[in-house]
Formats: sequence, structure tokens, C-alpha cells
Amino acid sequence: MRMNVSAEPGGVDLRPLSARSVVLSLLLGTHPPELPAKDLVRGVEPFGVGGSTVRAALSRMVAAGDLRRTAGVYRLSDRLLERQRRQDDAMSPDTRAWDGDWQMAVITATGRGPAERAELRARLTALRLAELREGVWLRPANLGRPWPGGLDDVVRHFTARPDRPARALAADLWPLDAWADTARALLAHAERAHRPADRFTAVAAVVRHLLADPVLPPALLPTDWPGPALRAAYEEYRRDLTAATLGA
Repeated sequence: MRMNVSAEPGGVDLRPLSARSVVLSLLLGTHPPELPAKDLVRGVEPFGVGGSTVRAALSRMVAAGDLRRTAGVYRLSDRLLERQRRQDDAMSPDTRAWDGDWQMAVITATGRGPAERAELRARLTALRLAELREGVWLRPANLGRPWPGGLDDVVRHFTARPDRPARALAADLWPLDAWADTARALLAHAERAHRPADRFTAVAAVVRHLLADPVLPPALLPTDWPGPALRAAYEEYRRDLTAATLGA
């Protein structure tokens, strides 16, 4: 079931609201990601969706493998637990002081088909690396995450010190000004949104945008970087939504 939302503002990617998207957002923002059916029904009510519609959506999500159900409690599937992990990392990234080193990943495997190449690009992008040239990916070494062992067969990774100014290199690798402009547009739209459906779709767009934040060291970012403000807006909404769902 689609719910009405106001017209999309320029430059902001708002997607149609559905019972499924609200249920997933409730569970993705809950730790551990499990809620009884009655709490999910209550959480979706402000968006004008009745209990029967929510229960039908829950049944479809279980059948599709999105959720697991035990004794009336719905939990995220393993596949969506990984999505929650990525979302948590986007909201509160594990960073460390940057000493000027860069992480470099070089693709060494050959003879892969288009689907395999696309999957590898997606995995490297999810690691917040950016492609300098075909097969060579970089980012400042300021993240606390370990290198995933599952990539060792197709990628070699190194620590590097580029011989060009780091700020200029970062600006070439990521569209930082465009990301910041969109972030500010999202913040402005979220502040104007008062209807539950409008506020929800704005915050959902915030989450998607934060997944593309390169999480660079402050020294490499433009002035007035809106990343922290975007995360604060999401966290405020998550608290409000959780309190409403749990009746806190």
C-alpha cells in the first residue's frame, strides 16, 4: 500500500512510502532488531495504515525472507542484519586519528564477467573506497574497520602515501560539494516536514545519503561539512519513532 507524501523538493530523492518500508525502518533502527506484531502495528498507525494491512505486509515479508517470525515476534533475516550493520556504520562510523596514510586496493583478478565486476565494485564502494583509475581504489586510512578477508583472492591492499596534496586528491575522488549540497537540502526538507509520512520519507532519504558519505578526515573536508548535522537529525527521528512504537 502506497501512502501519500508531499511533492518532492528539487534535488532530494524521496521514494514512495509503504507499509513494508516503515516496518523495515522500525526494525533497522531497533537493537536487537525484533518487535512484537502489536508494536509494529502501533508504529505504522501514524502513517494511516490499518492493522490488517500491516499484518498482511508482515506475512509477505516473512514469505519473501525479509523477516523471521517466532511466537508473534518479528526479526530481521540474516540478509537484512547485514543491512542494519551497514546502516549502523553509516550513522556512527568507527574512525581514528589520521596520520596521512591512505589505503590502496588494487584489483588483481582477471577474466571476470560483468556481474562479478559489478559485485566487486559494489563491495569496494561499501568499504568507502573510491576509484582513482580502473582497478585502483583509494581512501584515507582513518577507519577502524579491518580489511575483509573475503576479498583477498581478487584484491591486493596496501598502505600508500600519494605524492599530491591530500585535499585535492579527495576532491577528485569524491563529489564532496555535491554531497554537501544534497545533505543541506535534505536537512531543510526534514525541518519543514510535519506530516508523519513526509518526515519519514525525508529521514529515509537521509539514511540513503549517509550510506554514501566517504567519512573523510576533517582536514580533507570542505568547510561546514553537514555530515554530523545529518546524523543528528536521523538520531533524533529514530528516538522519536522508537518511543512512539514502544509507547515510551
